[in-house]
Amino acid sequence: MSTQTLNESAPLIQHPSSSDPHNKHYDSQASSSSSQIFGISPTYLSSMFDPKDPEALRKVGGVPGLCKKLKVDPAVGLSASESLGPSDSASDQHHKDDPVKIGWVEGFAIMVAVAVVSFTNAINDYNKEQQFRKLNAKKEDRNVKVIRDGVEVEIGVAEINVGEILLIEPGDIMAVDALYIEGHNVVCDESSATGESDAIKKGTLEENKDSFILSGGKVMEGVGKVLVTAVGEHSFFGKIMMAMRETSTSTETPLQIKLDKLSNEIARYGVSAALILFMSLVLKLLYQSAMADVPPPFSEILSRIIAISIECITVIVVAVPEGLPMAVTIALAYATTQMIKDGNLVRQLAACETMGGATAVCTDKTGTLTQNRMTVVRACQGKSEMESYEEASVFIKSIPEIARNMIFEGSAINSAAFESADEHGRLEFIGSKSECALLEFIQRCGTDYRSLRADNKPLFVWPFSSEKKTMTTAIKFTNSENIEMCRVHVKGASEIVLAACTHYLDSNGTVVELTNPIRVEITRNIYRYAHKALRTFAIAYKEISIGETNEFDPDSAPLSNLTWVSLMGIQDPLRLTVGNSVADCHKAGVFVRMITGDNIETAEAIAKNAGILTKGGRSIAGPDWRKLTPEQQHQLLPRLQVMARSSPLDKQIVVRRLQERGEIVAMTGDGTNDAPALKMAEVGFSMGIAGTEVAKEASDIILMDDNFSSIVKALRWGRAVNDSVRKFLQFQLTVNITAVVLTFVSSLISSDGKPALTAVQLLWVNIIMDTLAALALATEGPTDALLDRKPIPKNASLITFEMWRMIFLEAAFQVFINLMLLNVGKTLFKLGSTEHDDLVLRTIIFNTFVFLQVFNELNCRRILPNEFNIFADILHDTGFLYVQVFVISLQYLIVTYGGLAFSTTPLTSTQWLGSVFIGSLSVPVGFVIRLLPDFGSCLGLESSNSSAQQFKPVISMAEMSTMQRAKDVKNVFGFFQRVRSSMKNKKQQAEGEDFAPSLIVQSQSDINPTSAPPLRMNEGGSKSFRIVSSQSKGAGWARVSAKLADINEAGSKSRE
Repeated sequence: MSTQTLNESAPLIQHPSSSDPHNKHYDSQASSSSSQIFGISPTYLSSMFDPKDPEALRKVGGVPGLCKKLKVDPAVGLSASESLGPSDSASDQHHKDDPVKIGWVEGFAIMVAVAVVSFTNAINDYNKEQQFRKLNAKKEDRNVKVIRDGVEVEIGVAEINVGEILLIEPGDIMAVDALYIEGHNVVCDESSATGESDAIKKGTLEENKDSFILSGGKVMEGVGKVLVTAVGEHSFFGKIMMAMRETSTSTETPLQIKLDKLSNEIARYGVSAALILFMSLVLKLLYQSAMADVPPPFSEILSRIIAISIECITVIVVAVPEGLPMAVTIALAYATTQMIKDGNLVRQLAACETMGGATAVCTDKTGTLTQNRMTVVRACQGKSEMESYEEASVFIKSIPEIARNMIFEGSAINSAAFESADEHGRLEFIGSKSECALLEFIQRCGTDYRSLRADNKPLFVWPFSSEKKTMTTAIKFTNSENIEMCRVHVKGASEIVLAACTHYLDSNGTVVELTNPIRVEITRNIYRYAHKALRTFAIAYKEISIGETNEFDPDSAPLSNLTWVSLMGIQDPLRLTVGNSVADCHKAGVFVRMITGDNIETAEAIAKNAGILTKGGRSIAGPDWRKLTPEQQHQLLPRLQVMARSSPLDKQIVVRRLQERGEIVAMTGDGTNDAPALKMAEVGFSMGIAGTEVAKEASDIILMDDNFSSIVKALRWGRAVNDSVRKFLQFQLTVNITAVVLTFVSSLISSDGKPALTAVQLLWVNIIMDTLAALALATEGPTDALLDRKPIPKNASLITFEMWRMIFLEAAFQVFINLMLLNVGKTLFKLGSTEHDDLVLRTIIFNTFVFLQVFNELNCRRILPNEFNIFADILHDTGFLYVQVFVISLQYLIVTYGGLAFSTTPLTSTQWLGSVFIGSLSVPVGFVIRLLPDFGSCLGLESSNSSAQQFKPVISMAEMSTMQRAKDVKNVFGFFQRVRSSMKNKKQQAEGEDFAPSLIVQSQSDINPTSAPPLRMNEGGSKSFRIVSSQSKGAGWARVSAKLADINEAGSKSRE
């Protein structure tokens, strides 16, 4: 495609053609105004990106020339006044939302009841749409880092203007089109925009690299500085979104799909019943007409057939449960709105209901279990050690100057964190919390990190990644001999950095060889800090000649021949609510696993404090986990509670293995590389504070407060949604069956073929059981009792045996009551045989039928067989109470004043009391039904109790904590006796090794230890047992293994 011609001497005014669909949102006058001010138009800026046009960029002088036209200095950025909007047309980020559409029924003049149904549904749709719009606005609100007035600041993504100098880092999702200015190893995934699966490395035009960064792309690696050229609907991604607005479609959740199938099934039965009723009544009418002494005229027969048709159509309307999918919508709309108050922003509606059946939660440590307020509280350099936060200044003065300088430079220069003012004007560090802790440490020691950065510009930067666990920065400096050299600063996971070191700085500031005794001493300090639940960071460096930098690989940091400087211990306290939240998960039958990048000692210490690592539980390091075969991983998984030094791939493997076992997995993640695992899990939780934009985009729910307790709240809401739908389902099917059977039977047994309830009355009942019941039963909040039962399997039936029992027996009772009133009601209420008395009786039947539903709705507030108190928390369930008051009030008005439309007549106070009393019998009948024994299991039907037991863990928390201690001790002594005898006669294959660094055991009670491969599990002790093989089998072997682990743990504590 040919590029646009450019006149350098004239303003770049581009007038888009009105026929061009891509330019239909641009205004030519605004474009002219922008070009007169800046020398370039939004149209030209946008056209460079779609498609990417390097030649057009060269014609304006490349990125430097474009900066001149936009009047922005890349080092300073926009000024505060310019950030108010350099060009209204170029920087317009917002467009007005389309008005919410309400689908009105075309025939407004149809029956009043139908109009009420349509109006109520429209109001529900409107409110739902408004709630989801608010959720979307909240979801899209995020901050980015820009340079303004030469200072790095954070602003909202909607405040970005053209000409902004934007700072990008791994995990960012580009909201704007931009041009690369400078950076280090910036790699972007633009597959969503270009369709190319390979990530694209960015660079300057002069380097003949791709300098165009498209909106919608994801920054996968590196850090950099870019120039914003298009925002909002002018950007590449904005154009696509504008084109898609008219074609967007909503998707149904799994529960809605399941309910749709159930609705279709019930509808078939309803239509069949209506057809049978129609044929029966027509045959009855023809028979009566043929047997009559004076046959009725044909017009009367035709009129009666039309009336029968109306009755049958009404039966179909009542029988078809079209309110079931609406109940899910209402429940989800209410739940997602309320979940925001609990710190959960739901991005995918299906995740809310799926979370209710979660059986496993795999959680990060930092920020989720901990407070994400990191502080350097311990440090060690040579023989000097800092033992508390307050000793920072004393410690830094006690170490050699070169060590002090390397700590300052390694913390300040080798870091992406920076200081900025929050919305209240208070200064705070922005970035990785670990890096913020190091910056705060050197600031507390009296060093300004800004001056260090200003004096030492990076030559190369290898950003931190979850795979490498390190960050590396190379700078240029002049040594004492006035020779330019290169210093490489490295910081990261302590054991990984230590493995790359060959020298260390001693207490005198001398670089000496890192001998094995010193390496062991440093390792002991790492474990000592880790056992105190501290995250350990190492600072190291090396100095090389400038010429050696030519051999640097941009994709691989030079991690070799390093000099060890210092070990830093960073404290991140547990959140106060974590212990209770983990206990709630265990009580709810949800297995919690912690997957962290910390070393195994730190991970175990924190997991024990949080209640995640329990007796009998196991921990493993990520590299060891990856060495296991899939079979061995499956064997270890039931007891695996902690994974340390994990990589994003480890998370994916854990999720896959759990799903292979039939588990429903919830996974948390905050990094860019966590996205695949978040996508793979049934419910992915990303961090709203610490999470990258890529992780948020891949997740289903965003934890706005990064708090583990919010996951438990999401679990409660998920179960509440499922319960709400089941409550509504039980209520509606009861009304369906009662109305259809009552209409069918009463029409056949009555002499004139008229049903007990008229068509209009049935339509009113349809309103009660559809819209109003959904509002009443689908908006009850979660209770603590929801966590007292096990998860419901994902393949479980929507209707349990207890629900079917309640539905059929309650429906049978209601049909019996109404048929009884139809036959003996006149005697019961002392009525005569006049036409008015007949109308009074039918009004009493109608009134009684409605109140049977009102009181049965109370029964449906609780669906489990052991929930006898149907009035529990009813005063807090305001939605239910409001609906009931509305229904009763409207029923009074219909009976008293709706005679013409509803075929009713006013009732006396005695008749009202009688109707209400008979209707209230639904409550004691429901109580008696709950007392009936559970025959479902005998009949092979699924009950609430049986479904809960399907996901009983292989080894429960109680079993792992008790493990039959007395019997275990006996087994341990018996085992050692067998080992000694086998060593003497060499007939059995058993072997014991003392003082081994790890424990090799089988991890399931049903594993044959002679055939299954051994699994390595680090128990965190420096002195433990190694068991290679044994002839003991079954549960006894598992208990021996656990007891040996306990012995190792006790020994390690006693030594400490």
